[in-house]
Amino acid sequence: MPSRTRVRRFRAGLSATALAAVALGALLPTAQAAGGSDADQRLQRQLDRLVAQDDGPPGAIAVLTREGRTRVYTAGVGNLATGRPPHLDDHMRIASIAKAFSGAVALRLVDRGLLSLDDTIGSRLPSQPAAWHAVTLRQLLQHTSGLPDFSGSPEFQRIIQADPRHVFDSRTLLDFVADEPLLFRPGTLYEYSNSDNIAVALMAEAVTGRRYEDLLRDLVYRPLDLHRTSLPAGHRLPRPFLHGYDVTPPDAPEDISEAISASGAWASGGIVSTPRELGAFIRGYGGPALLSAETRKEQLSFRPGDSSEPAGPGTNAAGLAIFQYTTRCGVLYGHTGNTPGYTQLAATTPDGTRSLTFSINTQTSKSIKPALLARLRTVQEDFACALLKDR
Repeated sequence: MPSRTRVRRFRAGLSATALAAVALGALLPTAQAAGGSDADQRLQRQLDRLVAQDDGPPGAIAVLTREGRTRVYTAGVGNLATGRPPHLDDHMRIASIAKAFSGAVALRLVDRGLLSLDDTIGSRLPSQPAAWHAVTLRQLLQHTSGLPDFSGSPEFQRIIQADPRHVFDSRTLLDFVADEPLLFRPGTLYEYSNSDNIAVALMAEAVTGRRYEDLLRDLVYRPLDLHRTSLPAGHRLPRPFLHGYDVTPPDAPEDISEAISASGAWASGGIVSTPRELGAFIRGYGGPALLSAETRKEQLSFRPGDSSEPAGPGTNAAGLAIFQYTTRCGVLYGHTGNTPGYTQLAATTPDGTRSLTFSINTQTSKSIKPALLARLRTVQEDFACALLKDR
């Protein structure tokens, strides 16, 4: 367990918290171990410098998959105690990329006619506050709902700070803000909120009569051949895992991999996956494999200037539980996330044939180590350009 001081520090970031062929590619050696081209070596040096920063992550792993061939770049370590480097099949907290999974569930239910993007909280979740009843599924998925963020509520914060491993009833997380009005009229503004994806998952459960975890399995994991991806309730991670750290110089990095319970994030940030499977997911969800053309058109209706949290590479725009990243080399679709110990990016080309996942084992966001985030986004864009080369 981290010290109480560090619990307070890293808690501040939590609130900001054909298919089989597509899913798996042939694994090549790491770029560093294989020597690689001049371009490979430049990317490797970028990763090495990121890890070498005083407040940087102990380790990093970037995975480029192009037409079924995967190249893995690693720097530093995934476990300071053993010196083991990050690995393609290490489990890790994917933080807010879990929101893309809730989007996948909801949009697949739209394809099946069980949900509509115009369904409201009032029609599907009538027990939720009347002030929220006009909010639609579309607005929840695009963070234009105006729902207050449960993870910023004083009572939620008090519980987490007293016991970071507290196991919540995930289906009652919205109760923390049930007495609060909407922050703005739905559809008029963009504000990233963890409450949105809790409501999405509850709507999915309401129309199917099934647990969200089961819907994930049947609608996402199985179609994309994901076997190491899960939504736990407690604080334990499956083995082996990429260890996450609180890096606050001059203190030594502190392992906080299992310091918090996933139940307090649930559909907004609780999923655990691996770099390999995260790439398979984003190629399926961001590409054309998982959704109908009609639903995908709605998914990819982007609002310019609205960023993921943390911002991804290039210029950001918000779709339905997915973001558009317009880099100097081209466009990717994806999602980011940050939570104590981890910062994540998963992105794909629009055709779903290429993907980039980029994972570091410390947290950064616009409010936590903003200089590190700026450097991270620069490196991510260089990897994005490598992915997009020769298109």
